Amino acid sequence: MGSTPIANYIYETGAHHGKRVQALGGAKNHMVVMPDADLDQAVDALIGAAYGSAGERCMAISVAVLVGDVAERIMPMLIERTKSLKVLNGTNLAAEMGPIVTAAAHARITGYIEEGAQEGAQLLVDGRGFDGAQAGDGCGQGFWLGGTLFDHVATDMKIYKEEIFGPVLSCVRVPDFGQAVQIINDHEFGNGVSCFTRDGNVAREFARRIQVGMVGINVPIPVPMAWHGFGGWKKSLFGDMHAYGEEGVRFYTKQKSIMQRWPESIGKGAEFVMPTAK
Repeated sequence: MGSTPIANYIYETGAHHGKRVQALGGAKNHMVVMPDADLDQAVDALIGAAYGSAGERCMAISVAVLVGDVAERIMPMLIERTKSLKVLNGTNLAAEMGPIVTAAAHARITGYIEEGAQEGAQLLVDGRGFDGAQAGDGCGQGFWLGGTLFDHVATDMKIYKEEIFGPVLSCVRVPDFGQAVQIINDHEFGNGVSCFTRDGNVAREFARRIQVGMVGINVPIPVPMAWHGFGGWKKSLFGDMHAYGEEGVRFYTKQKSIMQRWPESIGKGAEFVMPTAK
């Protein structure tokens, strides 16, 4: 899983040379929280999916879509949990989040945070103030960042439109389920998505109407088992087939069809129609 421009370049270059190409692009994964959702479970899911691996994974949840009045109830819980994240040496088993991978990545992520604040999003928890010395084990020289939480993010903001690939959770408020589905379907990426609800009809409609390749219902990171295809839709995948599963096998397979009969089973007389099974 790489950036969309690189994935597109690889796909187009390979296709130009007559090669079969499969390239995974960027992601901006949403998690819809319906008013009837179990909020404790939803908060656990958002915190783990947004800040696990410091958000540096293609299946991270980076946008919470809060429907109706759920925002007022869930935001205090998200603020508390984001502030209390255990940001430690990655080798420490108690760590909930480790450091950022490189100085360049750290600079890119903090740049997005600054831009989000300038665009008018409400910065509720600013991870830029985290002191690496707090991580212990002599880790003060690493590339450290705390969990960052934005509220009132609009769909025309850069932090919403682009993949940050860091521990930044953006919360978007919408009035109803239909609007939640619409903004997700309008996004250029279609890698993974999730919906937390107790309503079976909402779950069914969400799975049916959403235009994203991997869908979770009360599952925050909907990575399928290895025998299923992995890969998104829209600008999250370039190619004719998905990775893994049966399609991953077909990607490396050249098909051959063999039709055969043996003399003992062939009846006398010419046939003037297309062959049929007998």
